[in-house]
Amino acid sequence: MTTMDIFDFDSLRATPVSNDPFTHIVLPRFIKPAALAEVVAALPAMRARGSFPTGALSLKPAAKEMVAGLEGATFRSIIAEKFGLELDGAPVMTTLRGNSGEKDGQIHTDSSAKRVTILLYLNPGNGEAWAQQKGCLRLLRNNTDLENYVVEVPPVDGTLLVFPNGPTTFHGHKQFVGQRYVMQMNYMTTSTKAKAEMRRHHVSAFIKRLTRAA
Repeated sequence: MTTMDIFDFDSLRATPVSNDPFTHIVLPRFIKPAALAEVVAALPAMRARGSFPTGALSLKPAAKEMVAGLEGATFRSIIAEKFGLELDGAPVMTTLRGNSGEKDGQIHTDSSAKRVTILLYLNPGNGEAWAQQKGCLRLLRNNTDLENYVVEVPPVDGTLLVFPNGPTTFHGHKQFVGQRYVMQMNYMTTSTKAKAEMRRHHVSAFIKRLTRAA
């Protein structure tokens, strides 16, 4: 399986950018339906909460190819063009989260060290929780009201969400406890803060592996 087998880059190029409530794109089925089952099956079982660097996980070939595609030049060039950004040389941080807990989903903006946030959702679309809007990411008008949202993104079936970060890119979701796979990639700044954040993720993953082993 190649990157071109996995991703629908043509649909990504054709997807319009929305500016409400902040600049973003949402693309359902960015992972092609014919490839989705194989990609999901290639993900590792994850019992711990938190985000793990993909380099610290045992990914099967289809999942490794998915990560390579997200981190590759084709995806980078499309995102740079769509948002009018210069992303050449921007470091990437790619993590996988497999579980959501009681404290997840609170309204927030992402770290200023993250120039662009890319979220790729890898859960089956027939979940009852999604139908009840639990765990569905909302793009919000403010940082106080989870019900004051413009867009709600069910975390399913290879849906892609991309937005450049900023001081008003508020997002969050209704509480969901359970399995919720999401691949997150960020184009980072080259600041000391960005380097520290990437290092922190790797240290955190190492500690979690030691805790499980114990």
